[in-house]
Amino acid sequence: MRILVVEDERALCDAIARSLRNLAYSVDCCYDGQQALDLLDVETFDLVVLDLNLPHVDGMTVLRQLRKTDCETKVLVLSARGEVADKVAGLDAGANDYLTKPFHLDELAARIRSLTLRRFTQNDTVLTCGSLSFDTKTRVASVGDVPLSLTRKETGILEYLMLNQGRPVSQEELIEHVWDSSVNSFSNAIRVHISSLRKKLRGALELDPIRNRIGEGYVMEDGE
Repeated sequence: MRILVVEDERALCDAIARSLRNLAYSVDCCYDGQQALDLLDVETFDLVVLDLNLPHVDGMTVLRQLRKTDCETKVLVLSARGEVADKVAGLDAGANDYLTKPFHLDELAARIRSLTLRRFTQNDTVLTCGSLSFDTKTRVASVGDVPLSLTRKETGILEYLMLNQGRPVSQEELIEHVWDSSVNSFSNAIRVHISSLRKKLRGALELDPIRNRIGEGYVMEDGE
């Protein structure tokens, strides 16, 4: 999952990003509202963590501008404004959730997990494909009771493919949802990580649940 964190307190923004990257999310950061609008205009994100008190363009304006053209991207508002009226205003403007500062990073992670699963109409926190499972809370993939040792990028790829089981996912889509803005779309990075992930899955499952449909993309299927 690809997340944009918009927060003008750089230490807090960087702490959030670091915490989410440790959970194998891909994270981009920006520190003012205008930069956020510029990024949202050209990039695709699964979720935006949005502070309201931003320089140049405030967070409520960013939210309203986003909702004029995009009703799908989940938005989690962070704010020191804890009054009921502030929360109502944020939710009415199009936010999907509202978290008051100060907050615990574990709670933020739980709310992000809830919102991203809701995007895919997924109610269970554990994704399954045959005997393969991925716990979105612990961020651990397992075959039966045996956990798999995956890198962060392999974890992100596996989660996205499991959320989209049976549907071809193109390389371009994986770039949008699993990589941050630093990736070069012409690089070989995706194929390298996919190849490594498939090798690990074959070793654990004795089959490869990821199919490569020529001209369409990668498909996760239960081959058992």
